[in-house]
Amino acid sequence: MPLLTRLIPSPVVVDIRPGALDDLGHVLADERISHSGKLAVAVSGGSGARLRERIAPSLPGATWYEVGGGTLDDAIRLAGEMKAGHYDAVVGLGGGKIIDCAKFASARVGLPLVAVPTNLAHDGLCSPVATLDNDAGRGSYGVPNPIAVVIDLDVIREAPVRFVRAGIGDAISNISAIRDWELANRVNGEKIDGLAAAMARQAGEAVLRHPGGIGDNGFLQVLAEALVLSGIAMSVSGDSRPSSGACHEINHAFDLLHPKRAAAHGEQCGLGAAFAMWLRGAPEESAFMAEVLRRHGLPVLAEDIGFTAQEFVEVVEFAPQTRPGRYTILEHLDLTTEQIKDTYADYVKAIGS
Repeated sequence: MPLLTRLIPSPVVVDIRPGALDDLGHVLADERISHSGKLAVAVSGGSGARLRERIAPSLPGATWYEVGGGTLDDAIRLAGEMKAGHYDAVVGLGGGKIIDCAKFASARVGLPLVAVPTNLAHDGLCSPVATLDNDAGRGSYGVPNPIAVVIDLDVIREAPVRFVRAGIGDAISNISAIRDWELANRVNGEKIDGLAAAMARQAGEAVLRHPGGIGDNGFLQVLAEALVLSGIAMSVSGDSRPSSGACHEINHAFDLLHPKRAAAHGEQCGLGAAFAMWLRGAPEESAFMAEVLRRHGLPVLAEDIGFTAQEFVEVVEFAPQTRPGRYTILEHLDLTTEQIKDTYADYVKAIGS
């Protein structure tokens, strides 16, 4: 009998615990990622730079590169600067923009990436995608998964609480995204990768149903693991389908229509997910999702992030244009402006303020 199997692109190291950053050098040496300690470390001018003093003594062979922002130009510049060195790996230390720059740059120079996020704002910390600003607005670029992910929960606690909240919204939105994937399968025959769907769904459910809060290490551990699993689920499926449905279309529409007023990615995805659950005729699930989001201090109404009902209607109407070819509840219902307006009014009444 033939042995059927598949290789899953995933990190060889996932270290999530308080104090993990202090052992970074030892972990990379023990796991044969960098015996020599010759690392290119990309940091931001903010959280990453502040941590440099703390961990530089444990990485004596590292060369440090400060990254200005999260643009494609920044990432290309970083790759050019690193090209002359002889490094074992690249370490991205900082927020999402720095991790994405390091992802792109490491792929460009052919080195493995070690992701060391300083917040849990979204699932990009372990995904095969780098999201970077470019001349056309914002682009997504395919890159290899990080070879290692090190998340120090003590560092996460020091980040602004809004970043953790955003990560909660992004993780919970998986549940809505999987429902959209199942809808596309029923209507259009789109193939579902069962393993990717299971990983993404369970990651979202673990965060949704955890009784703890942002100040609880147990909850932060579950959230960090959920975001890592979401990223791996995208690698398994080969695209963002496990974690991106109508929720993310709504998020992208906010970004494109209101770039200077848009809220955090995860905040908008959480709101989009709760509303999408309402659209698909699941009022109890929508209400429960909104209740959990609200408990963690996340928005559940457009007004919570400074938008009017009319502006939200325009966002939802525009949302399908952000991901041509992706089939979600928005494309399925194909609602008119008036229908979106009436549906949102019903949602507001049910969810409350």
